[in-house]
Amino acid sequence: MTREDSIIELGQWLTTPAGQYLLRWEQDRLDHAVADFFGFHALQVGLPEMDGLRANRMPHRWVATDELVVPELLPVPEPSDSLISTQALPMLSTLHCDPEALPFPEQSLDLVLLPHTLERAVDPHLALAEVARVLRPEGRVVIVGLNPTSAWALRQRAGRMRQGMGLKRSPLFLPPEGEFIGYWRARDWLRLLGFEIEHGQFGCWRLPVQSPTWLERLAWMDRLGEHWWPVLGASYIMVAVKRVPGMRLVGLKRRALKGQRAAAPAVAGRRALKE
Repeated sequence: MTREDSIIELGQWLTTPAGQYLLRWEQDRLDHAVADFFGFHALQVGLPEMDGLRANRMPHRWVATDELVVPELLPVPEPSDSLISTQALPMLSTLHCDPEALPFPEQSLDLVLLPHTLERAVDPHLALAEVARVLRPEGRVVIVGLNPTSAWALRQRAGRMRQGMGLKRSPLFLPPEGEFIGYWRARDWLRLLGFEIEHGQFGCWRLPVQSPTWLERLAWMDRLGEHWWPVLGASYIMVAVKRVPGMRLVGLKRRALKGQRAAAPAVAGRRALKE
């Protein structure tokens, strides 16, 4: 299977009942994550079927993909928050490139979104290093991935094991491409690249089934999973900010420090000491 075929298969899988369930949660979390990020330039790398930047208000937004034919957007509900629905730029520009070689100069972007991009990248660590290169100081990266410690991943590994035993007709639950990049693994990579984790969340605790009826019946697992086994969700989202040591303080923070120095107690001068 070629890389292009595997990426297209992921988009097709997201149209299944389980894929739609996953997509609804991820789209909702992305809407709330990127709505309050301000700047001028935002980029989504991979999965052009998802409009992950629809709630963002930056004037310049792109989608980077290595597909020659850009697929149509997947059907998802409208943003649940009325404030998010006020964003004004529904159209995005599409770029053709690899995630390991982004056509942007250093420190030129304010926001980079990676929806299941690391899982399908040829070199996921190099893809993250490329994100660190193009992000400005205090810029943010948002990562969405599949959790390798979930019930979904367990069923996927069991299917691969059956196929390895010669049972070729054993279907896989998830698309066959790529590998799981876990939350803790991605977090360690980000820290090595100088990022600071701002937010992380898991979601989608229902059992790995494709029946719409059973997915509805298992809705109670989402309510319990968020409180009792949060790290076992099928998907996760992570937000990290790029920190640069030795940055010069500007704006309100700098003025606050000046005010503190102005309020410092005065030291007696030479004339006062003589008296």
